[in-house]
Amino acid sequence: MFSKRMVISRDNTRPFKSAHKTFDKIDGSIVGALIASASDLALLIDKKGMIKDVSIGNQDLDGPEIMEWVGKPWIETVAIDSRDKVKEVLQEAAANLEPRWRHINQTSSSGLQIPIGYRAINVSADGKIVAMGRDLRTIAAAQQRLVEAQQSMEREYLRFRLAETRYRFLFQSSAEAIVIVDRDTLKVVEINPSAAALLGDAGKRMQGRPFIEGLANKSIEQGQALLSKASNLGQAEAVRIKLADGTTEVNMVASLFRQDTTAHLLVRFSPVETSNLLIPKAKSNLLKVLEAAPEGFVVTSLDGRILTANQTFLEFAELATEEQARGELLDRFLGRPGVDFKVLIANVNEHGSVRLFATSMRGEFGTQMDVEISGVAVPDGDPPCLGFIVHNIAGRVSVAQNATNEFPRSVTQMRELVGRAPLKEIVRETTDVIERLCIEAALQLTGDNRASAAEMLGLSRQGLYDKLRRHGLGDLGSYSN
Repeated sequence: MFSKRMVISRDNTRPFKSAHKTFDKIDGSIVGALIASASDLALLIDKKGMIKDVSIGNQDLDGPEIMEWVGKPWIETVAIDSRDKVKEVLQEAAANLEPRWRHINQTSSSGLQIPIGYRAINVSADGKIVAMGRDLRTIAAAQQRLVEAQQSMEREYLRFRLAETRYRFLFQSSAEAIVIVDRDTLKVVEINPSAAALLGDAGKRMQGRPFIEGLANKSIEQGQALLSKASNLGQAEAVRIKLADGTTEVNMVASLFRQDTTAHLLVRFSPVETSNLLIPKAKSNLLKVLEAAPEGFVVTSLDGRILTANQTFLEFAELATEEQARGELLDRFLGRPGVDFKVLIANVNEHGSVRLFATSMRGEFGTQMDVEISGVAVPDGDPPCLGFIVHNIAGRVSVAQNATNEFPRSVTQMRELVGRAPLKEIVRETTDVIERLCIEAALQLTGDNRASAAEMLGLSRQGLYDKLRRHGLGDLGSYSN
């Protein structure tokens, strides 16, 4: 059955030494079963390169498209880029060289392309060759996923490199003095050139040293308290300290940030402005009162971006620190996005102030409350700004609930309510007032005869009684006239 010619080995593989004696008399059907079980796909090829038969050992390859190859030259059933490989495989098998795996892409009439790894062996004296193949689609898919994962990692790595480059550029070129401190050890991790220049000789040797070495002895305790507060709360307000030279006085601010699993403190130094050196005691007390007031107080830029806010406003907004609010649009926390905010800002900018603007306020976690806002514009401020006082009216009886007794009965009074209540509420309550006035007038004209009043108003008696009950008019203990 098998050719007894010696196969020239080119690698470390070693066949059975007595294969020609052991397997010489094995039945052909057994050989075919062995080939089918040892390979996903096997081709029987004659010396002219024609496919004479196909053996399929993998159910995923079974189908009429595979059987179409029988009777065709093997080279015509493969992709163009694999034809040279087919020639080499056939030449090596014909020369009885040690077979080696070759990746060949098989094709079909429908355009299907199947990657197969082949090894070819000359099996008979008349030049018949068996090409045994393994389905490489699973391997190819795994390789493709590996390539895609590697490309994704490379893109992500490049993105991080670009972000780090931008960070380095901003950190090094910033005119603001910045020092990054390890939260646990309070040692300096990084210091930018502006901070090094500000700290003088101390700044040159601070990398890796305790941060307090850059402070004057009298300011060490104050600096440590600031870092401790920032470490616990995430943010610490500015304090005035002296640097190690004993003469330079600066404002120091610290905030907490995390990088991977490590926490750091971002410490910023800014010069003390001479215009802010002295604040009259009365003004200082006023600032303290605003900070502790039970009303929300917030200062924004002219376009409504928050500059500073007191603790009550932060509680209304459900924010932990002022840093979370700073730079956000006030519109983020107001009732109807894009509506109330525009009306409020427009009125303040046009009239210089606004009083009792009725709206609602949304917290960070979705809580809503009814509020009234009074605001004032400060165009000559440094910088120009807007100030707002936010009053919680959640516990107060609404305008709608008091409409029956106090709702305006003139066009002028109604116009004054615009901005203090939604249009739908104003229209509904105005309708209720008109309905009540008409019922009262009908009862007066008929001498409190309810049957006649119902007829005058075009209502049934039951309908009139329902409306009287709704508006709380008269004694409804009975249905008598």
